Amino acid sequence: MTPRSSGLHRARWLLVTLLALASLLADAADWPRFLGPDGTGISTETGLLSTLPKEGPPLLWSIPAGTGYSAPSVREGELVLHHRLGDQEVVEAFDARTGRSRWRTADPTTYQDPYGYNNGPRCTPILTADKVYTFGVEGRLLCLDRATGKKLWERETAKDWTIPAAFFGVGSTPLLEGDRLIVMVGGQTNSGMVAFDAATGKTLWESVGQKNWDGLPMLGFRGEPIIHWPTWEKQASYSSPVAATIHGRRHILCLMRQGLVSVNPTNGEVNFSHWFRSEARDSVNAMNPVVLGDKILISGAYYRVGSVLLQVQPDGRSVTQVWRSTSLEMHWMTPILKEGNLYAFSGRNEPDARLRCVEMLTGKVRWDRDESWPPHSAEQPPVFGRGSFLMADGKLIALGEGGMLGLFKPNPEALEEISRFQVPDLRYPCWAAPVLSEKRLYLRNERRLVCYDFSAR
Repeated sequence: MTPRSSGLHRARWLLVTLLALASLLADAADWPRFLGPDGTGISTETGLLSTLPKEGPPLLWSIPAGTGYSAPSVREGELVLHHRLGDQEVVEAFDARTGRSRWRTADPTTYQDPYGYNNGPRCTPILTADKVYTFGVEGRLLCLDRATGKKLWERETAKDWTIPAAFFGVGSTPLLEGDRLIVMVGGQTNSGMVAFDAATGKTLWESVGQKNWDGLPMLGFRGEPIIHWPTWEKQASYSSPVAATIHGRRHILCLMRQGLVSVNPTNGEVNFSHWFRSEARDSVNAMNPVVLGDKILISGAYYRVGSVLLQVQPDGRSVTQVWRSTSLEMHWMTPILKEGNLYAFSGRNEPDARLRCVEMLTGKVRWDRDESWPPHSAEQPPVFGRGSFLMADGKLIALGEGGMLGLFKPNPEALEEISRFQVPDLRYPCWAAPVLSEKRLYLRNERRLVCYDFSAR
């Protein structure tokens, strides 16, 4: 190799390296799915605000939003929101920097929440380089062209499977695992989880239901009776599937209505099942599983079901219980895991909301603060209530259900609240998780979507 060709080779290598690094940095700044880049609520972005100004961060834009509890997703400067406007369920793309609408795709909906909550979608869009995937409140699964919003394929899961009516509509965000879109359909009798070809929408496998639950004990129930599977049983929950590699085996962890199920993403084979739910009929599981090594934490807030930490055995085919307690009672938020400690808003309803740090491997409460929200309060109380966290740049960013924005230091020794600010445009209920992308913070409730500049000054 001549000196000239050697120099060209090094230059090409450097260019490829820089392009790859730029791509990684761009991906790190995206928030293209539920709970961020890797589904943990953690961002690698830095250079963010160290404290909240008294008047709040600079507001970049604020726009009306339709009803729903779906968090937006952001990729490459484009934000996609799934919301309801009138009698239509709308997937809409915006310029993430300005809030200007780029395109929208709408489908008719007649959904009415039986408990009086809003009637919009609950699942968060998934954004890839060229596609958008959404899952509507009535079970309409869509794949759209990201550039135009044109439908590439759709599946009406409520028509294709026998699905018992959900408590609060469809609310489990699908998971994209390679070329498979894995969806908690909730079909009877063995179609609780379904994998679709992400390119075509074709069904690849169906799994979970009578075959894996029949004959197992109802752990935690009085007398722990044996399961005799009823064909009317709801399977779908409000927890979203999580992918993890444990002991060298790939697992799709699904906290379903009955409890935790691990399936093989390739063929849907069930690795293990662990019963975990309240005895009350009107109860749900909504928190995503949290994984630390070979340990899995699951939690619920209904009627003192509490949390359980499970350890996956080396063969990947069974789990054993490490601890069970009510140190965490998670309603919808998925805790943030930092150096073995969980940071979360615990509690089922507003009057029993707590802010806690819990040691994951032991269940020990490291610290605790009352965040209870007075029932029927005429004014906005100065608490977070049942909030949500994301973590970035060494800080926890909190959004309370009444629109309180807060910054905390993730310190297991003591609660350290840095600052707080009441978002003027947001009021109860703020139940969608906060989103961070390219130093911009996106927050929503049932009426508004706001964007703040969160870069350091």
